[in-house]
Amino acid sequence: MSETNLPILDLSQLDAGEGAARRFRDELRAATHDVGFFYLTGTGVSPALETRLHETARAFFALPEADKLAIENVNSPHFRGYTRVGGERTQGKIDWREQIDIGPERKAVDWADAPGYARLIGPNLWPDALPELREVVTEWEDHLRGVSRKLLRAWAVALGADQSYFDAHFGEPSTLTKIVRYPGKEDPSQGVGAHKDSGVLTLLWVEPGKGGLQVEREGEWVDAPPVPGAFVVNIGEQLEYATQGYLKATNHRVISPKLPDDRISVPFFFNPQLDRSLPLIDLPAELAAQATGVTQDPTNPIHALYGENALKSRLRAHPDVAARWHADLVAPAR
Repeated sequence: MSETNLPILDLSQLDAGEGAARRFRDELRAATHDVGFFYLTGTGVSPALETRLHETARAFFALPEADKLAIENVNSPHFRGYTRVGGERTQGKIDWREQIDIGPERKAVDWADAPGYARLIGPNLWPDALPELREVVTEWEDHLRGVSRKLLRAWAVALGADQSYFDAHFGEPSTLTKIVRYPGKEDPSQGVGAHKDSGVLTLLWVEPGKGGLQVEREGEWVDAPPVPGAFVVNIGEQLEYATQGYLKATNHRVISPKLPDDRISVPFFFNPQLDRSLPLIDLPAELAAQATGVTQDPTNPIHALYGENALKSRLRAHPDVAARWHADLVAPAR
C-alpha cells in the first residue's frame, strides 16, 4: 500500500472531456470494487468553507457543558442533537467521542400506523449559544449534496446503467451530518468501533494532520491519514446490496488520539428516502461475474429498504435514546 493507503480520484475530471470522464468512472468502479474507500479531490469545496466548518465545530465543543447538554440527543426521539463522550456504541462497546447529529429539518410525523423508521423524521436540535452552526452546516450540506449526486451519476454509468439511475430511485435524500470530536486518551482505544455504513455514500472531512481512521484490507487494518483538500469517501451496505456484492461496503474504525491531542471529523451521509429501496442494478455480464453476493452476517442483516437499515443502526448506536422513546421497537430483541 502507498503512503495514503487508498486510491486518490479527482472529481473535476468528469468535466475535463469525455476521455478524462471515462478514466474517472473506470477508477471509481475499480476503487469501490477492490477497496470500498478512496480519497476524492476536485470537489469545489473552498478552503474558506472548510475553515469556517472547522472553527465552528471547535467553538461548539468548547461551549460550556450545560449549553451542549441543552440539546442532548436523549431528548430527541429522532436521534438528533448532542451525544456526550461515551454516549454512543458500536457493536455494544463504548465509542470515545462526542458529537452532534444533524439530519433533514422536518416536522415529526404521527407514529400511529407508521413504520418504525418514520420515527427518524423530525426537527434538529440547534444550540442557542452558537447560531452560526446552523448557517455553516446548511452551506456545507448544500455543497456536498451536489458532490454526492455527481458521484452517483458517475457510478451509474460505470456500472452499465443510465446516469439517472440513482436520481430516479432516491427520492428526497436522507442525509446525516455528524460533527465529531475524539478526545485524547493516555491509552488510545476505540474512538468508534469497526463497522460498515448502513446507507449508500459517505463523504468524510478530517481535521488536517490528524490520523486515526483505519480501513480493513484483506483482514488487516491499514491507516487512512487525511489528504489536504480531499474527502475520504466510502460506500455503504445499500450500494453493496444494489450491486449484489460487486461493490463492497468495507469495515472501518477510528482509534482515539493520544493525550494531549484530539481530533475533529465531519462525516456526511447521503442516502435514499427512508421508504425507498434501490432496485438491483442489471450489471454488464463481465461485472456480474465478479459479484460475490451480499455479505451474510447474522448479527448485522442488510435490509433492502433504507429506513429499516437506518433504524437498525440508530437503535444499536444509541441505546439510551432507544430505551426512552422506542422501547416497543427494542423489546423483542432482548
